[in-house]
Amino acid sequence: MRQAYGPSLAAWALVLAATSAHARAPSLDDAAGRYDIDGSSQINFSVAQTGGGGISGKFGRFSGTFQLDGKDIRKSTVEFSLFPETVQTGEPRIEKFLRSSAIFDSANYPEIVFRSTKITQTGEDTAEIEGKLTAKGTTRTEQFSAKLTKWNRRVISFHIQGDIYRDRYNMSAGLPIYSNIVEFDMTVNGQRH
Repeated sequence: MRQAYGPSLAAWALVLAATSAHARAPSLDDAAGRYDIDGSSQINFSVAQTGGGGISGKFGRFSGTFQLDGKDIRKSTVEFSLFPETVQTGEPRIEKFLRSSAIFDSANYPEIVFRSTKITQTGEDTAEIEGKLTAKGTTRTEQFSAKLTKWNRRVISFHIQGDIYRDRYNMSAGLPIYSNIVEFDMTVNGQRH
């Protein structure tokens, strides 16, 4: 799923913001460094249902880092992992189904991983992050959009969005009643080292 991809976008967006002419924007040199993704981040997702409704939830456990290169944003990197066993929807029956072999198969595939491969600036404080997402034994290229929302020299935050087609990862149970598209809407917070 796409959430793992947001951190890449976020890293790039920060660097872009650093190059803007705004007085309060950080410089590339200021923003450069390594950031750990903080537990205060929110990795939210939703899947629409025919006729309305659907499934929405979040992941309770995730980890990752991003390295911002102050001289060449294209050399910045993001790695992100989430743990599908920690999926939360507020409905125990749905959570059990999502963890099962029909969807995440978290017993056999305990981790979903995203690694950035390309970062492209789309605006002063926005970027597109492309990378390899590995879920349920399958690796595909995915893209996310990121917008810098906060930076104070030690803490950085991004709003990251993206859509993932779940059938590409052998998670097609419930089609076509439930959409093939998983929409990710994430707030990713990083702590600088």
